[in-house]
Amino acid sequence: MSESLLKNRIRLKSLLRGTALTPFSFAWEWVYRIRRSFYEYGVLKKKVFKVPVISVGNLSFGGTGKTPTIVWLTDWLIEKGLTPVVLTRGYKGQLENSSGLLKSGQKFRLNPFDYGDEPLMISNKMKKGAVIVGKRRAENLNKYFSEVLPDVVLLDDGFQHLQIFRSYNIVLFDATMSLNLYKVAPLGYLREGMSALKDADAIIISRADMVSREKLDNLKTIISGHFHHQPPMALTCYQPLGVFDVHDKFIFSVHELKGLKAIAVTAIATPDSFYRYLERFGVEICEKVSFSDHYFFTLEDVNDLLIKATQKSAIILCSEKDMVKIKRVSLDSRILFTKVKVEFMSGEKELIDDLCKVLRLDSCS
Repeated sequence: MSESLLKNRIRLKSLLRGTALTPFSFAWEWVYRIRRSFYEYGVLKKKVFKVPVISVGNLSFGGTGKTPTIVWLTDWLIEKGLTPVVLTRGYKGQLENSSGLLKSGQKFRLNPFDYGDEPLMISNKMKKGAVIVGKRRAENLNKYFSEVLPDVVLLDDGFQHLQIFRSYNIVLFDATMSLNLYKVAPLGYLREGMSALKDADAIIISRADMVSREKLDNLKTIISGHFHHQPPMALTCYQPLGVFDVHDKFIFSVHELKGLKAIAVTAIATPDSFYRYLERFGVEICEKVSFSDHYFFTLEDVNDLLIKATQKSAIILCSEKDMVKIKRVSLDSRILFTKVKVEFMSGEKELIDDLCKVLRLDSCS
């Protein structure tokens, strides 16, 4: 078969697949549109709390950097003298269908199997405030409100959680996601259509340093086409803080990873972004091991990795989110993780100015 004929057959299969899935994608998008309009026009009621609620969410499935952004936001709020409380689902944790409270500085009962990995990661980094876990978020905030007394509530992965009235909506996009996927499932990777951006107050494009300027400009154009106004649009990347062991002890800087052999293991939604991140620092990845997002590592999993590391004379590298769960089953010193924080490439001042207005803060310096 000639190359041109093969390409034509591939294009035809893609076209037929798209044609077959289009009705499902159309129906999916309109279900979300109708649901959003029901809340907008009061057919379905929103729960209103007496403190500002800031949502950090996205349109797509998978990771866009919500957790690092929540951590940045809690740090900023605490610097302003405010007490934040994070409302999160605690996905796949035992308390997801009930409720749980993690107060900052809490050293006991820190089990990811109960609370989920991301809530623990957020709580461990908070100097003040709390994290409330459970998918019935309005009910859980009511339950713990008098105990935690927040000045501001952060709604993690909250853009589709319309039951709570929010004062400000931040929507994240992952710059590394293919532009071809900006269609509603099952045609693409979006939970709901781009028309939902009418409810967004700010846009953050994460991992903006990992793509070309041309792709960034194309993504900005796609996003901007769905606004009648121009909200703040920030670009962020991840600043490396170093490589740490299971006891959270600093081992060396990421620049010292150059030339080291490593087994890269992760259970996040976008494993390729983690592998590319390591490769930027010259890590020689001798094996990539991917588990499903939020996967709970077993002792057998870790022992298999340690055997491979011994055989290949390599270290094991994972993300900070992965280490939250790995350390529950092993404290082996050969397992290391990279720690990062959000750094703004542009748009930080505009976003902060908006947040200060919403929170009625006198000083934004």
